Amino acid sequence: MASHTLTRKLGLWAALAIAVGTTIGSGIFVSVGEVAHASGTPTLSIWAWIIGGLIVIPQMMVFAELSTAYPENGSGYVYLNKAGWRPLAFLYGWATFWALDPPSIAIMALAIVSYMTIFFPFFGGIAGKLLAVGLITLLASLHYRSVKEGGSFQVVITIMKIVPFVVVIGLGLIYFNTDHFTARTVVHSVSTNLLGGISATTWSYTGMAAVCFMAGEFKNPGKTLPKALIGSSLIIMALYTLLAVSITGVMPFKELIGSQAPVSDALSYIPGFSHAASIFVALTAIIVILGSLSSCIMYQPRLEYAMARDGLFFKRFAHVHPKFETPHFSIIVQVIYACILVFAADLRTLLGYFTLIQLLINMLTFVAIYKCRKREDYKPMYRAPIWQFTTILAIFGSGILAWGTFEWAPIQGMIAGLIVVVTGLPVYFYWNKRNRINGTIENSEIMGDL
Repeated sequence: MASHTLTRKLGLWAALAIAVGTTIGSGIFVSVGEVAHASGTPTLSIWAWIIGGLIVIPQMMVFAELSTAYPENGSGYVYLNKAGWRPLAFLYGWATFWALDPPSIAIMALAIVSYMTIFFPFFGGIAGKLLAVGLITLLASLHYRSVKEGGSFQVVITIMKIVPFVVVIGLGLIYFNTDHFTARTVVHSVSTNLLGGISATTWSYTGMAAVCFMAGEFKNPGKTLPKALIGSSLIIMALYTLLAVSITGVMPFKELIGSQAPVSDALSYIPGFSHAASIFVALTAIIVILGSLSSCIMYQPRLEYAMARDGLFFKRFAHVHPKFETPHFSIIVQVIYACILVFAADLRTLLGYFTLIQLLINMLTFVAIYKCRKREDYKPMYRAPIWQFTTILAIFGSGILAWGTFEWAPIQGMIAGLIVVVTGLPVYFYWNKRNRINGTIENSEIMGDL
């Protein structure tokens, strides 16, 4: 085994920054309009944001309990493995590496470039792709060299990405028009429209559990992880709700429900911002997506690191740099793969197909708490209140997101699942058999590659 392991160097601020920074992405720039359209009335749209945020809290409570029971890197992989569902845990990591994490890095880097072309039009075509590769490489070098410096950068960039939204909220409240809340569109029924609005918020609330992938690197995990998970959900719910209130108060609701860029359009209604709105939003989007990109490059390699230490992934991924104390090989391989994918076509659609698999496995991760609670080594430092009911709510909330994804592309999603199983299970059985031959799994010597 390598002589170095990942150590606990990060505190609460870094944990909050990773959770908040991963969750707040480019989607919020359009989702305010989508939620308004689905809800049908200003009041229902605001309630949709509030309820959508409340639905996430039970999920974070379950993650808080599982992560403090097993404060190890790897998140859902660890919990599924502890529950005795080792093949499923492997498929979770297998799909995440090949079809989810590096593609998401590539997509975010390209999204940053697309906004930068507003200021630098020459970053189109191949020049833009090369810039995307440069951004990925630059952030990877930061997280390669130091987890503490990477955590500090994440705190700074997360604060920077929140500030523009606070400015929009402040301006919106100053120029607030209460008459906009009396507007009404076609409402089939309050319950139907509210459910549609809540469903439209779900993707905007996804990402807070990212801290669990680095649970083995936070100081005092029994307090840090629950505070980061539950605290980030409250922070984001407050931010999103206030943003929706301010935009609705500034912009006529009939305009909002048809807007493709509600933040930019709302700013155009504020005196002095009509000509600078698009520039302000573009700069904000660059900072927002840069924060999410940094967070993903930081936490995503920890999953393959954990799998490799269990003998279920290429052994080199478990290596820790002797000087920088980071999973350097895992970081390098993932960003190289992401850089290759920058040049692929229609990557976003492909990512959407495989996301269904991740969502279904996430639901099983919540179910895993029932199995884990029966283990003798299960001693969480935080316990979810009324845990059976909380877990049911967590499963239900995740199920809404999975169903929405399935409806979007049912056949493609099932094909993606079949690909994961057909390619992953033979590899799992090979690695598992090799570990049994070597006489151990968890304590197997990690030297070299496969």
